[in-house]
Amino acid sequence: MKILVTGGAGFVGTNLVKRLVTNGHEVVVLDDYSTGTKSNHVKGATYYEDDVKWISSWFSFTEDIDLIYHLAGLSRIQPSFENPSETFDVNTLGTQRVLDFARKKGIKVIYAGSSSKHHDPYQSPYAACKYLGEELCKLYKKTYGMSIEICRFYNVYGPHEVIDGDWAAVIGIWRRQIRDNQPITIVGDGEQKRDFTHVHDIVDALLKLNAHDTKPTFDAWELGTGTNYSINQVADMFEKYSGCKRKYIPNQQGNYKETLRESDEAIEFLDWEPQDRLDEYIKSLFSSRQLKFDF
Repeated sequence: MKILVTGGAGFVGTNLVKRLVTNGHEVVVLDDYSTGTKSNHVKGATYYEDDVKWISSWFSFTEDIDLIYHLAGLSRIQPSFENPSETFDVNTLGTQRVLDFARKKGIKVIYAGSSSKHHDPYQSPYAACKYLGEELCKLYKKTYGMSIEICRFYNVYGPHEVIDGDWAAVIGIWRRQIRDNQPITIVGDGEQKRDFTHVHDIVDALLKLNAHDTKPTFDAWELGTGTNYSINQVADMFEKYSGCKRKYIPNQQGNYKETLRESDEAIEFLDWEPQDRLDEYIKSLFSSRQLKFDF
């Protein structure tokens, strides 16, 4: 198959592209490198540098794309408060452009949604834009009969996670802080819980969706482990393996109390078996007494 991955130089995208190339697919990537990096390029894939909104400019004359994994997006809550227009432009308008391109070409789309769907969509610009992205997918699926699958990611971690800059999530932030000999920072009281899901499990599910033929009646595939940890519990793991110190900082706007996979359809329909790898992963980061940033 010829597969287009938007955001394919980012965290999840890079792991997905590696697997697709290994499995013998022809892979093309569209990425503006706002959160991804060229150091993530995978040998055997072809990369185009541009905003996802201009997808038609690059591929309007291409007739042989079989599938689009739409992973491109700005994926953090706090930066969305500072740049709501940019968040809407990329996460909502960009998604509409991808869907409309796919509609004209008759291409199946697998869309990367978010567990923020289960919280108040007005809690942050990010949550609102991901909510709108899902609604656009439903609109195009119902109105045009398109083949569209929505996946809700839960707090993904693993190889190629972002460590530096505004787009790092909690594990990446803590890796950077330990690297820089700083205490790890915990927002609020640290009792908020997250369903941490390894990126390899996310990729496994995405690949299974490529081959999925049934038409489920539910809205989206919930891609989480079904187990969650408080931020304090994760900090305990970091302290155990790295000896780091922690400090607490004031709570932040949009910081919801809990994420946890809310349904088992992905496990039942896709025969998907996510693993709780969090402690093992954190231990591996410090196994040689220094952080590993190259995997």
